[in-house]
Amino acid sequence: MKNIYVYLVSTILFIGCSSSELVENWKNPDIDTFEAQKVLVIGITAELDNRKVFERKLASTLNKNGVNVVKSLDFFEKFYTDSPKTEDELLGLESQLLEEGFDAILLSKVVGVSDKVTVVSATRNLDKTFSNFREDYYDSQEIYHDQDYYEEYQIFHAESSLYCICPDKERELIWKGSIDVTEPENVKKAVNDYVKVLVWALKEQQLLILDEEANEDLDI
Repeated sequence: MKNIYVYLVSTILFIGCSSSELVENWKNPDIDTFEAQKVLVIGITAELDNRKVFERKLASTLNKNGVNVVKSLDFFEKFYTDSPKTEDELLGLESQLLEEGFDAILLSKVVGVSDKVTVVSATRNLDKTFSNFREDYYDSQEIYHDQDYYEEYQIFHAESSLYCICPDKERELIWKGSIDVTEPENVKKAVNDYVKVLVWALKEQQLLILDEEANEDLDI
């Protein structure tokens, strides 16, 4: 009971002054720990500058914690996200990733909002769970092209999903976390806080970051 209390206190202290909060997370019950050799980080957003800020911050933080990360901005061809991809094309992408030594994908996106948007827009993807990366990306890629997707957002309901694309295993969902961002207008602070919460959650679940002595400095 004492250990549980300490864990809860540390959790409250961690998220208390943050603009981002982990509201829900799910971990594959068949996986205790997961360490990847090479991870592709993808941030899905129509705002290229925000995507750059997010992917750079997340990749830098994971690299500091000993994770080998490549940003989608560096991996995708320049115009890859300019047009929607078919499921067959995404299957080809997975095969290419395997050939280049990747065994995991960390996909992040905004799935809904609260306040000043219609109920349909606010909840259109919030309850969806995908079993693999291909389905998730295929269903979410419209965000790249929807310039009005973020207008009047007050609270961003964001989600990060960790997928295994290991050649000797099913390409499956390992972990999914839902994170609320309450200060989206301050992009740098929102990204910094989101990444802190995301990396903390991954470390708590023993995913990607397994070394307890890894660098814990998550500041920009």
